[in-house]
Amino acid sequence: MQLAAPQPMRSHALAMACLLAFAAAPACATAQEHAQSRSQDEMHDMPMDMDMDVEMDTTISTPGMQHQGDDTYAHAMSMASRTGALGPYPMTREASGTSWQPDATLHRGLHAARGPWELMSHAVFNSVYDWQGGPRGDEGSFLSGMVMAQARRPFGPGDALQLRAMFSPDPLMGPSGYPLLLASGETADGVNPLVDRQHPHELVMELSASLSHAVSATDAVFGYVGLPGEPAFGPPAFMHRHSIMDSPEAPITHHWLDSTHVSFGVVTVGYVHDRWKVEGSRFNGREPDQHRYDIETGALDSSALRVSWNPAPQWSLQASWARLESPEQLQPEENQTKWSASALYTRTLDGQRALSVTAAWGRRISDHIGLDAWALEAALNPVRAWTVFARAERTDNNELLPAAGVHGEPHTVAKISVGALRDFAVASHATLGVGALFAINSVDEPLDPVYGANPTGGMVFVRLRIE
Repeated sequence: MQLAAPQPMRSHALAMACLLAFAAAPACATAQEHAQSRSQDEMHDMPMDMDMDVEMDTTISTPGMQHQGDDTYAHAMSMASRTGALGPYPMTREASGTSWQPDATLHRGLHAARGPWELMSHAVFNSVYDWQGGPRGDEGSFLSGMVMAQARRPFGPGDALQLRAMFSPDPLMGPSGYPLLLASGETADGVNPLVDRQHPHELVMELSASLSHAVSATDAVFGYVGLPGEPAFGPPAFMHRHSIMDSPEAPITHHWLDSTHVSFGVVTVGYVHDRWKVEGSRFNGREPDQHRYDIETGALDSSALRVSWNPAPQWSLQASWARLESPEQLQPEENQTKWSASALYTRTLDGQRALSVTAAWGRRISDHIGLDAWALEAALNPVRAWTVFARAERTDNNELLPAAGVHGEPHTVAKISVGALRDFAVASHATLGVGALFAINSVDEPLDPVYGANPTGGMVFVRLRIE
């Protein structure tokens, strides 16, 4: 049974979100000015063996922002010169949860200082009209995005405490999410699975704390706890990957690669050695239920292990494994084993343009059935205010034709989407972007009567970013 689509998003929801975001901007701007006035002598407290090419490779300007040459360069050098929250490496290496991205990535956000605390915040809101074609298609509008705040306090050379909170307006779109052909996973009513729809994320996406202790100039141990939080599995969550973060469309590979990024209960410990990181997690493996405004609790019954390696400033590689106990609400008797491997690449081209690419593979095993998924993503800034992005995916999915609440036969499906975004500066710390994307879907022959031949889809969207 396919759930009915929600009513289109009311315009006042976007207006309220925008007003809240703009209300916070002046305070953030003042905080950023305070941070920029701090002495650059702080850099002398950083490890002396840091690669200088990281600094030189993070000078990209954020598209559409009003930073000018020297300011952007100084800001990028400052970010690359600060150590990360989990060990003695550049701050720019950090992504969602405890995952890594290339050192050459420029962190977006408003940065400030309050006494010994280093603060960062940013907000993104997408107002989207979505159309999906074919017999299984639908259309509607929705609001998505996130608001993030982070506080970090160093304790002597190499030790740090970090607190992070992240919230999402996704629950405003309703429990059945938005139309997205070939997507599956979770439920809107606790009875029927969501098929050809992307579920909304939780109002509270992360409340976490981490503490690290330096063992040497290149080594550290760390601990991370979250309710919710992100265990040590997979690449960074898709809304944090620079190769596709400008697209409002969720990947159909989400439940293979990074769906554990909102887990209600996570404890992770790890060891960092220079460009390597080894970490393990115990976490609550159950996917969030249809109640998107609450914080759930449960046993830390699942495990994950991940090895990460950044061989050069432009690269970040990871391989991971997870064993999930009863992850799906509608099939609580099934356990899952997951494997993942990914490579992220980011390079600045001339100080104002960047290229980011992600290649990822994931495998889900349940009831002795292995299902694979592949994704290739890329984003390019051809000029300062423009971003073009693309994603190609392929999955083996046994949830597209559910029967009596159980999984059906696996089917191989694929999707290609391409899009573009144009940013306009509307304030000193805010941009308004206008974008669109187009997608072509492909299904195997048994699904042709259900989906039609190569059904298409598309989205047009307006994005407000405050950073």
